[in-house]
This record gives sequence, structure tokens and C-alpha cells, in this order.
Amino acid sequence: MEEIMEKLLAYVTKSTNSKEIYSTDNIFEKGLVHSLFAMQLILYIEKEFDIELEDEELDFDKIKSVKDITELVYSKM
Repeated sequence: MEEIMEKLLAYVTKSTNSKEIYSTDNIFEKGLVHSLFAMQLILYIEKEFDIELEDEELDFDKIKSVKDITELVYSKM
């Protein structure tokens, strides 16, 4: 699970030009994620981890941080 989190943190950090993001940071409240980037993130996750995310799993009230997203990805593998 650590490898998943590292990849996700690296992707979000690079894609948002952030200096540092913690796995528990709410990436939406910090203003790092907008609707277009959210879609790019979903596509990255599905391709990188070879999983398919269902619409009902994409509740951004439940997956607010890289840690939350990591747990979702891990549960799909």
C-alpha cells in the first residue's frame, strides 16, 4: 500500500506544482484539485493501477486525501 501512496503523492505533487503534500491533506480544500484535474487523476489511477473505478466510488466527499484515494485503489486490487 505504501508504493501506491508514494505514486499518488508524486503524481499529485507534480501535477499541481506543489512543494509538499501530506497524505492526509484535503487536496480539495487546499485548492489543489479542480474538476478537470479530478478527471485526470481518475484516468491516471485507472491506467497506472489497472483498475476500473465505478461512478459510485467517486464520491469526493469520501475521498478527500491521497490517503483516502490510496485506500480505495488498494481495495480494488
